[in-house]
Amino acid sequence: MNFQQLRSVREAVRCGFNLTEVAHTLHTSQPGVSRQIRELEEELGIELFVRAGKRLTGLTEPGGHVLPIIERMLMESSNLRHAGQEFVAQQSGLLSVAATHSQARYAMPVAVQEFRAQFPNVKLHLHQGSPKQIAQMLIDGEADVGIATEALGDYPQLVALPCYRWTHSVIVPPGHALLDAPLTLEALTRHPLITYDTGFTGRSRIDEAFAQRGLAPNIVLAAMDADVIKTYVQLGMGVGIVAGVAYETERDTQLRALDAGRLFGINMTKLAVRRGNYLRKYVHAFIESFAPTLTRAVVEKALGDEAKGSHYEI
Repeated sequence: MNFQQLRSVREAVRCGFNLTEVAHTLHTSQPGVSRQIRELEEELGIELFVRAGKRLTGLTEPGGHVLPIIERMLMESSNLRHAGQEFVAQQSGLLSVAATHSQARYAMPVAVQEFRAQFPNVKLHLHQGSPKQIAQMLIDGEADVGIATEALGDYPQLVALPCYRWTHSVIVPPGHALLDAPLTLEALTRHPLITYDTGFTGRSRIDEAFAQRGLAPNIVLAAMDADVIKTYVQLGMGVGIVAGVAYETERDTQLRALDAGRLFGINMTKLAVRRGNYLRKYVHAFIESFAPTLTRAVVEKALGDEAKGSHYEI
């Protein structure tokens, strides 16, 4: 048994059982991948995949039981390499962070700046995506840390820790009628609305608030990030609903903001890591820079508690 056999099985599942794609991912040939899988099956004495001729079409029942073990073995081999690197090159390496646009644009800059000053020899890769894409990047090992408000707590493969609370703001041009009266959900339904796409930056709370009052908001445009929303509000296309942190008084001089926390409630941004993943010293440093409450001791305790199956909150 060898790690290349294990990687071939894992990538076959990740690539939708397309062995040509697996070969490309592993920088080998398709016959080589087929041979690695077959040799592992022969050693284990079971068939891991359902076949239609020479094609793989799915996992067998034994394959479904074995796959999590293979995933753990490959993760631990990666952890072993990282543990060695921790002592050989403590101040260098690669940190991969996946975040939504709102987090990357408004919440992370100070933490990134501090991290670069502390670890100038660590390369920082920043990936942007939807919360579901971020979760998948963490699960696939493409990112060390994920930051988002939605979805991260829904995956059993991840440990999601609370970072900070925030509320939405309603943004309008100067002189808008909403500035002259108490802000209500009913008042918002009388205007075209521009806000986040479903699954982004607390959109679920916005939808829930209107639904609970039996109201149907007129959402004329939905976008993934606040900069787009603010642009179209300035053009007079509607009233915007954005994360409060996205409104910057010095920059957004053509807009006014109204706190909407009373209407849409409090949101919690979470930071997630893959369960069982070894976190190097500089990963912990970045996490604590972004969320000071998430010290190394707190994160390691949370990882330990999650491994025992208990829910962890700060």
